[in-house]
This record gives sequence, C-alpha cells and structure tokens, in this order.
Amino acid sequence: MMTVQDFRRIALSFPETVESAHMGHPDFRVRGKIFATVGYPNQTRGMIKLPPEQQDNFVRAHPDAFQPVKGVWGRRGATSVLLKAATKAAVKHAMEAAVEHAAR
Repeated sequence: MMTVQDFRRIALSFPETVESAHMGHPDFRVRGKIFATVGYPNQTRGMIKLPPEQQDNFVRAHPDAFQPVKGVWGRRGATSVLLKAATKAAVKHAMEAAVEHAAR
C-alpha cells in the first residue's frame, strides 16, 4: 500500500524533479512540465500524466490502482492512482514513463 509520502519520495527520486503546487495540491515537474500530482481530489489519490498508449497498458495491468481521469484530461493521459491499491514498483514504472515523456 502506497502513502502520499511514498508517492512524493518516488516522484522526487528522478533527476531534475522539483516539487511545486498546482491548484492547491503538490505537483512534481521536470523541465517545468508537470508529470505527477498528489492529494487531489483527496489524500487517497495521485495522478501520473502518461502518454495515452502507456496509460492503457497501466490501466489493463493494474485496473484496481490505475484509471483514466474523467474527461479530456484522461484522454490526454492523466491517470488517477488509487494509492492503497498501487504498488511502489508500478508507480515508479509509471512515473519513469511520465518523466521521459515530460522531459522531451
């Protein structure tokens, strides 16, 4: 089971990552681009911004933990992470893809 602190620790483990804030909750950026947020809509969730094709892979592999955010943001790759159902390994793997995509 992941915690907000676990999510934060993983996000900050990537080179060039900085923690900032966006709409009242923490976000994590690489080269100025957000790749993850935590604590929205509440402390049980995080969000990882994946390329849409990779989002589909994570949702299929871990349906209890990963799901597209509703609406256009979800279609663009915003992926909700239910922390209590996610493993640290799956979150780290998803964040690796998100960081790579954001750093382009």
